[in-house]
Amino acid sequence: MATATAAAAASISSSVSSVLNQPHHHPSLIIRLPRRCSAAFSRRLLGSPNPLKTSSSLSRSSYHVLSRSPLLKARRCLNFSLGFVRNSASHIPLSQKQDIPSLHHFMPKATPVPSVSEPQFDLIAPTEVLPRGRIYQETYGCQMNVNDMEIVLSIMKKAGYSEVVDVPESAEIIFVNTCAIRDNAEQKVWQRLNYFWFLKRHWKSNVAIGRSQSLHPPKVVVLGCMAERLKEKILDADKMVDVVCGPDAYRDLPRLLEEVDSGQKGINTLLSLEETYADINPVRISKNSISAFVSIMRGCNNMCSFCIVPFTRGRERSRPVESIVREVGELWKEGVKEVTLLGQNVNSYNDTSGLEKEIEPGVNWKLSEGFSSMCKVKKMGLRFADLLDRLAVEFPEMRFRFTSPHPKDFPDELLYVMRDRHNICKSIHLPAQSGNSNMLKKMRRGYTREAYLELVSKIRSIIPDMGISSDFICGFCGETEEEHQDTLTLMKAVSYDMAYMFAYSMREKTHAHRNYMDDVLEDVKQRRLTELIEAFRESTGQCFDSQLGSVQLVLVEGPNKRAPDTELIGKSDRGHRVSFRNLPVPDRVENDGKRNPRVGDFVEVHISKTSRASLFGEALAITKLSSFYDNLHEHAFACASRI
Repeated sequence: MATATAAAAASISSSVSSVLNQPHHHPSLIIRLPRRCSAAFSRRLLGSPNPLKTSSSLSRSSYHVLSRSPLLKARRCLNFSLGFVRNSASHIPLSQKQDIPSLHHFMPKATPVPSVSEPQFDLIAPTEVLPRGRIYQETYGCQMNVNDMEIVLSIMKKAGYSEVVDVPESAEIIFVNTCAIRDNAEQKVWQRLNYFWFLKRHWKSNVAIGRSQSLHPPKVVVLGCMAERLKEKILDADKMVDVVCGPDAYRDLPRLLEEVDSGQKGINTLLSLEETYADINPVRISKNSISAFVSIMRGCNNMCSFCIVPFTRGRERSRPVESIVREVGELWKEGVKEVTLLGQNVNSYNDTSGLEKEIEPGVNWKLSEGFSSMCKVKKMGLRFADLLDRLAVEFPEMRFRFTSPHPKDFPDELLYVMRDRHNICKSIHLPAQSGNSNMLKKMRRGYTREAYLELVSKIRSIIPDMGISSDFICGFCGETEEEHQDTLTLMKAVSYDMAYMFAYSMREKTHAHRNYMDDVLEDVKQRRLTELIEAFRESTGQCFDSQLGSVQLVLVEGPNKRAPDTELIGKSDRGHRVSFRNLPVPDRVENDGKRNPRVGDFVEVHISKTSRASLFGEALAITKLSSFYDNLHEHAFACASRI
């Protein structure tokens, strides 16, 4: 076998030598070789036991030897590509051109071996990109996971995996981006993994009956928080999964997939203190969308006793402001009108990439009044208020939202920026989790019921029309009926625009798992959850009723699914869903008469009806974001002058 391989390589070398001695009419040429000959041929061609090293040295002369993958690694369907790239002749004096070696100077003399037939060469256009497999993806959990999947698609596209399909039956690679916050989310993932295992295990029969259209059994890749939390269990699950990759290891995905090709399992769940993917431009999942997510920080330092996030996402680290501004600028050029800034604790953003300074813990890092933090800041840079202000000023016609914040990180400076910048939406997510101070202490939230209510009061005094949403947990460890009643009264006292309510499910590794008993019965948890939902429904009506008769600025998102032929729907500044009839209205942007509103337009809507979940009104005009608020302020000033 070794003799035959060497002979084949010698024959190939001779053939390539003849190609090199011909006049070159094209700036580059790529030659694809059979796998069995590639490594031996590269050693004979380059005269080196380490072809990659030789390639590096040649790149400093007038030619480059390019390789798509390491040549010494035995891989299935390996292609050895050889490119010849010429330097511009205009930069080289004629007298020096004779001294420049060409590639055949580096080749040993080859003797043809007649007993071995010469391999056939496939000439490939230099611009052709060879597809490496189609991708299908499913994402579970928070908006952060959606943004993470867009980062993954960008990394894979750069590695040659450029095609994304809509159904798993047509994919060679299946990505499942997972959530580990609650048990229900994990159970959904296991159900889907069982189906993907079926597609892989019975691939031949699925192809035969037309159920599958993939070219080979799909590789199943589990990403995200569940990958970090249950990596051993997932890999041991009857060959159900091929690759397990944690949130900080997405750059390693192409290598992990190559390991699967060589018969190994691919796993990397290492957490990072630096990774923010700031240099990666995400591939947007929703094409032509007028809204987008931008991740500004990763990880969480809060260590709430019920939460698994610090263990699956790692410590907090923030992207540089400039990289965020650059990404938002690219989105604006693509027609995006609204950006949601993302982070596990988004308002603890702290960009220390510029001028860093040591601070005495707790001195200059201001928290919400009456709140505390378990983690002290050692270096203080640009904070969330600085970032919001910069974005609002540079992109005055773009709206900005953010999620998910912690109540402790709403210092006065942040509230004043939100009040003064018209394009920062008047909507705050303020997770309470419980309305009882004893429960909040057990949850390690860093505040009391009283401090939370005082913060709500301050927010509404500074920004009267602020919409507030929240998160709540029912049945946390040791919760009594009296403590549950405190949560119900808090719900009614605040009157939230939106609330996300869940029965508690204990997560391994958390402080609660190590120190408390999950001692509230499941039926009690569900009954309390039902009572909390009912309390929310009773109190949220006034949030929508207060909008009656007002004029709201609505960003049009598309047709109303309930009446797609006659109505449009969008979101107000406060985050409420607003629907209205699709009729021609004055266009104040182009000053070009009347036209029907389109997706991406800002439309003034007079609110005439409300429900507990949405608003309905009459479209008045198409306008610009800044113009609407300028007119609003002028009207308010005129009214004040008449008093």
